[in-house]
Amino acid sequence: MVEVSEVEAARALLRWYAEMGVDEAVGPAPADLYSWTRLDPAAAPRLESVRKADAPAAPAPPDPESISTDEAIKAAEALAAACDSYEALEAAVKAFEGCPLKTGAKNTVFADGTPGADLLVIGEAPGRDEDQIGKPFVGRAGQLLDRMLAAIGRDRTSNTLISNVIFWRPPANRTPTALETAVCRPFVDRLIEITDPKAVLIAGGAPLQALLGITGIMRARGVWREIETAGGKRYPALPTYHPAFLLRQPAGKRLAWADLQSLDRRLKEH
Repeated sequence: MVEVSEVEAARALLRWYAEMGVDEAVGPAPADLYSWTRLDPAAAPRLESVRKADAPAAPAPPDPESISTDEAIKAAEALAAACDSYEALEAAVKAFEGCPLKTGAKNTVFADGTPGADLLVIGEAPGRDEDQIGKPFVGRAGQLLDRMLAAIGRDRTSNTLISNVIFWRPPANRTPTALETAVCRPFVDRLIEITDPKAVLIAGGAPLQALLGITGIMRARGVWREIETAGGKRYPALPTYHPAFLLRQPAGKRLAWADLQSLDRRLKEH
């Protein structure tokens, strides 16, 4: 007689269950674990721990503070319209709870540089370094941006303001969704109106689509366009490559340099 080990027997039983279509370890009716403990008191602690570990978690109650996207956009519009200064707008953005990205972010990343400068640079969204520090464009892409601006005599400490179309880091640095940019857009519009730049440099495809409704940074870069804010004001805008793209594709720096020269001429003319 061939002896079968317990492990082999268990594997054979599992294979038979699978062949019979059994794929879940459930019974025809709920099991009363407490009745089992009454039959075997010594097993009560073990069974109680199993009950707690295996019991499905109760669904979380709905968040009473949650609001729809439309409601969040309306709230953002009202808050942005009420701001009459850069400081008030920054405080409003930091206090805003209508963007779901905020719950997973460490910091609100509003802007950095010189409010009221004649150049406003708008990128996509904060990354890991920006989320940690609370300022836009401070990682490797930000360092490249600083060098690019310096090539045309620009510096965030004296004559440039830098921000993004999203103020909180998306999970894993993913591209912001259309709904997320729509919620933040009233604050971006108001930032442009309050700081009143002579030109806006749009860095990357995401802000291009968010601000101008255009896709395809390859085709759009280098062509002057206009941003129209919610208040009906228009501002000249030049799309160019995002510095993060240039880090991955250094060959694009030649075209980015042409864009910067065009920007420099425009600012000097106006």
